[in-house]
Amino acid sequence: MTVSDPSALVVAWYDANRRDLPWRADGVTPWGVLVSEIMLQQTPAARVAPVWEQWLQRWPTPPSLAAEAPGEAVRMWGRLGYPRRALRLHEAATIITERHGGDVPGDHEALLALPGIGSYTAAAVAAFGFGQRHAVLDTNVRRVHARLLRGEADATSSTPTVAERAEALALVPDASPAKHSVAVMELGALVCTARSPRCGSCPVVAMCAWHAAGRPDGATHRKVQTYAGTDRQVRGRLLAVLRDSETDVTQPELDAVWHDPVQRARALAGLVTDGLVERVGAGRYRLPR
Repeated sequence: MTVSDPSALVVAWYDANRRDLPWRADGVTPWGVLVSEIMLQQTPAARVAPVWEQWLQRWPTPPSLAAEAPGEAVRMWGRLGYPRRALRLHEAATIITERHGGDVPGDHEALLALPGIGSYTAAAVAAFGFGQRHAVLDTNVRRVHARLLRGEADATSSTPTVAERAEALALVPDASPAKHSVAVMELGALVCTARSPRCGSCPVVAMCAWHAAGRPDGATHRKVQTYAGTDRQVRGRLLAVLRDSETDVTQPELDAVWHDPVQRARALAGLVTDGLVERVGAGRYRLPR
């Protein structure tokens, strides 16, 4: 290992400091990786871990999920938030079953064609599920690269540019590329954080352009979205009633969860439009079948 080899330094740090997350265990299938990546979108790992384990116990393969009603995916999703992700996973499982023989495809373009799979998730599944060499660029990785390579406090564009992807891919070694990607991701999550970076614990601080420049400000601080009192909160409460019921739910049962009838009706209509809830007659609702 040399000082000019940041990948080796970060991987060595990762081996000593990695979190014990279930989807990183030996033997996790590409399907397990895909499920984890969808669940981890906008949701902390600590909240995802128990739901991921329950999900894989019930649906260890795409065909096992595709064989059940989409409403069961919504039910199992629980309180992870953004439950349309559960429907996208069910849709993806159905397509994988019908078009790929029940096995998650390893081809990057085939992954991109699945519902709910964008460029980051396709690269992550190809890398972590199949060991392929891709630039896996989540928010944490982009921040590490911005600081280490360009001396910027954070990535300056909302999505990676062509130049940024090329720059990132150039850092990925031919040997164990997936381990490099997860190590950089972990460094961004635990050390090179957005608001309180622990530069003293960083294995590549000596070659970091941002640290050398005195850690100049310039990060685009993302606004924390409020939750209390929003339609998202109302939708969550309505879905909780439906998830907890094995039978159709009546309008009065839903009315009891929120005081504002206008907001409640708007949230319920949105759930129906999004396919998360089905109306089954006058004043009766259920999860989709």
